[in-house]
Amino acid sequence: MIEILNPTELARARESGALVGGILRALKERSTVGTNLLDIDRWTRDMIDAAGAKSCYVDYAPSFGNGPFGHYICTAVNDAVLHGMPHDYRLADGDLLTLDLAVSLDGIATDSAISFVVGGASLPADVAAESRALIEVTERALAAGVAAAGPGARIGDLSHAIGTVLGGAGYPINVEFGGHGIGSTMHQDPHITNTGRPGRGYRLRPGLLLALEPWVMVDTDVLVTDADGWTLRSATGCRTAHSEHTIAITDDGAEILTLPR
Repeated sequence: MIEILNPTELARARESGALVGGILRALKERSTVGTNLLDIDRWTRDMIDAAGAKSCYVDYAPSFGNGPFGHYICTAVNDAVLHGMPHDYRLADGDLLTLDLAVSLDGIATDSAISFVVGGASLPADVAAESRALIEVTERALAAGVAAAGPGARIGDLSHAIGTVLGGAGYPINVEFGGHGIGSTMHQDPHITNTGRPGRGYRLRPGLLLALEPWVMVDTDVLVTDADGWTLRSATGCRTAHSEHTIAITDDGAEILTLPR
């Protein structure tokens, strides 16, 4: 299903996106050395409830997961990159943490992810540099994908822009999981791989919402699944990073919805 939102729905999407961005900003500020992942999940639940919104994750049970997910946010640490299930773990100095959040407010879902290093004073210089490079390349790839989006562009143009940045930096690119359409539900068509050929795929129209989410692993494109049935990790144990925004296609370009106000 591909949805095209009307102006009233787009206004609601902006509110939903601002909520997601604000929650992620607050969680980043509160996530320090010693913070338990289960506390992050609890804080997320409290902020979603306070806003009168709904979690897109608690009852999420796709074919690839061991659902329902049962938590309010994905918390992926170091070699985990996608669908990180919160568990009883306290963040250590230098951990690379990814927070991925999708929320529905007034019937419109938005989705965003951020990666950052917790503390870092004790992190070896080479690992610190590697972590910064990972995070930075996903952010640059995301910006490239947004810049390529607009009415008349094709999905392949966005994929190509993202993949050019990721591949140009020397990172392997996994195409199993990527961006997606979003709207009244969290995951919709079209699928947006993190590399691709320009000029191919669905032509973008004003009112379309897309979640773009470049992610990389240092030295592999192979994922392995934890015993929890959800958390996806790098097959080699290398570090990972993930950046994501929900955007709206407008008459003259693309608008990022998931920035905090």
